[in-house]
Amino acid sequence: MPSLPLDDANMPLFTVGQVAEMLEVQQAFLRRLDEFHVVRPSRSAGGQRRYTRNEIVVVRYVTELVEDGLTLAAIRRVLQLETRVRELEAERDVLRAEIARLRSARD
Repeated sequence: MPSLPLDDANMPLFTVGQVAEMLEVQQAFLRRLDEFHVVRPSRSAGGQRRYTRNEIVVVRYVTELVEDGLTLAAIRRVLQLETRVRELEAERDVLRAEIARLRSARD
């Protein structure tokens, strides 16, 4: 059976209005996140913003950071740094596995 679009957390399905209602934020706030390159939803053929489930999770996280007093520029940097940390952790895990493999082959 083929998967449904709702099964894909990266499928851009949700409009600004839907996301604003879900998260109880203003539509203008969501547009501002896009303008500041904090959360960049894709666009429909008609130019409307469309959010994925993953992006909605990020927007919810961003609202928490805003409530903590961070600026959108600071939030953008936090998100960039968190992404970089995840990349480095994945690289570390690959290197650890390679070290373990080499040690195992040596013994």
